[in-house]
Amino acid sequence: MVRIFDRNMFIMLFSMMVGTIIITYFVADIISRSDWEEKETGYKTEIKTIKGKSENFTSLFLKSTVLLDQAREDRAVGNYHFELGSLWYYSALSEKNSTNMDLYKLRGIENCTLAMPNYINSNLNFMESRDFFIKTKNYTDYDKYQIVLDLYINLTNSGIKLTELRHDASKYLTYMTENLTFNYETNNVTYLENITEIIGFFNIVMEEYSSEQGNYEDIQDEIDEYEFFDEIR
Repeated sequence: MVRIFDRNMFIMLFSMMVGTIIITYFVADIISRSDWEEKETGYKTEIKTIKGKSENFTSLFLKSTVLLDQAREDRAVGNYHFELGSLWYYSALSEKNSTNMDLYKLRGIENCTLAMPNYINSNLNFMESRDFFIKTKNYTDYDKYQIVLDLYINLTNSGIKLTELRHDASKYLTYMTENLTFNYETNNVTYLENITEIIGFFNIVMEEYSSEQGNYEDIQDEIDEYEFFDEIR
């Protein structure tokens, strides 16, 4: 039996076409929204990552500089006592009075003894500061920041060496001071035993210290040239 294409059939076909178009639109809209939400999530993740890197950079850099300042402070206290210990040692060495010699000797030993733990603390803080500066480099791609961070790492390495040298110098100076004795026959100060080797070690360490101190100051001058970094420091 042949069906006649009448008005009702036209309406039915038209309705089906409209329904198909509507369904297609909604499916496309759902897919589009899904793609946008995925991109938006990606953008948010990227922004969060950048923000996280910035926060980590700032936090680690501040920790590094706080430790560096503490290392410098401990070193300065160590240097103060070392210089006093050295002053009392040479004063005792040239003294012509036994009582004064004993007093200077005691003060020299006391100050050398006070210097050594400060150098140890400073050394540990320089090392910890260096480690944080190294970690900080992982959170910036800015070339100039990388350069300055490398300089800070070099500075802390130099500080580590300086404190080790001064600690050794304090130890040798303590031994030298302890060996001072007054010779009543000649009215001069001499040593209880032959410490020529110890004095030689002391002089070598002091020469190395002087050389490294120059290196430390050169690195610090380079850091000071980067004024743009003051906003973080």
